[in-house]
Amino acid sequence: MLAIERLHELPPSERRGELEELVITEFKTTLMMTEDDELPLDMSYFELGFTSLGLTEIKERLETQLGRPVSTNVLFNSPTMERLLSYLADEVLADLFGSLSMPTD
Repeated sequence: MLAIERLHELPPSERRGELEELVITEFKTTLMMTEDDELPLDMSYFELGFTSLGLTEIKERLETQLGRPVSTNVLFNSPTMERLLSYLADEVLADLFGSLSMPTD
């Protein structure tokens, strides 16, 4: 089942957690991290060791999972997972999240 299908099935209050899990999983997979490894959401992708190629691969996998385009500009110009999550919820998946924007604690 694609992530977009899971998100549709979940109540709105649970969608943020599911989206965050999807994004973190994609980044950890690319960095070859284990499930237990901590991945800071507010740290730049580049500080974490990502390259342009790695980010492009993540972008393509997210597009496949979400069935929607993800802006390359946003990915590179707002290089933290926290910002990526906000962008995905506010713009890419606005129909699923509506006014339930992701908090930036």
